[in-house]
Amino acid sequence: MMNTRSIDKAIPVSVFIVTLNEQQYLAQVLESVKNFAEIIVVDSGSSDNTVSIAESFGAKVYHQDWLGFAKQKQFALEKCTQKWALNLDGDEILTRECIAEIVKQIETQKYSSVRFLRDDIFIYKKSASLTRKDNHLRFFQRDKANFDKQQLVHESAQVEGAELKSNATFIHHGYNEIQTLVLKTNTYSTLKAEEKFSKGKQASIGKLFLAFPVAFIREYLLHRKIFSGRRGFILSMINAQYAFIKEAKLFELAEKQKYHQD
Repeated sequence: MMNTRSIDKAIPVSVFIVTLNEQQYLAQVLESVKNFAEIIVVDSGSSDNTVSIAESFGAKVYHQDWLGFAKQKQFALEKCTQKWALNLDGDEILTRECIAEIVKQIETQKYSSVRFLRDDIFIYKKSASLTRKDNHLRFFQRDKANFDKQQLVHESAQVEGAELKSNATFIHHGYNEIQTLVLKTNTYSTLKAEEKFSKGKQASIGKLFLAFPVAFIREYLLHRKIFSGRRGFILSMINAQYAFIKEAKLFELAEKQKYHQD
């Protein structure tokens, strides 16, 4: 597929995406932003068709060995040239309602950044309409934004100025399969524990005991995953496990330090 964007008529936004073996959904992602003025893809060494797919959509592709989530996104942000920037992952598809919100905010100039809701596809289906959706800061004025390079995971741009929380929703495929999600939570929990340990935080017996049940209640009842049936129950259990493993790995790091000091 060749890129057919007209720069003169394009939405004046730089879309930036960091990738590693994202061929499964990348074409859908890039199709959803084909009318934007600039697409930046920073790849850290894909062995699949990620790069060729990005190039077929007219993206500016850069190679950068993996620096970490925040540092990699900061690198990509610095490659953007438009006043406004939009950050997507290689498995996140922008919807028409998000695009309409973006165009509106460019015209009004009232806010420096916009948070969108995210619709996670899990086991090949969206959550129930009553289930609470997470919101994510993804659209912002480029010169007012930066990523905290000390964040190892769950990175988000820090933006000066007023922020809009939009009800527009984008689609996320990255949590679709249980195996993929569990692998991600294992990686993310390690990084989060390392980040907390580097800041001097310590695991406690109370957190170890309470992390799982508190997280499950929050996810299943307060975030209303109960309305998503078996999917909601499974997802709540996985998220609760993630909360527990973060604390367990934080405890492990402290014990490892003591072991090497003895």
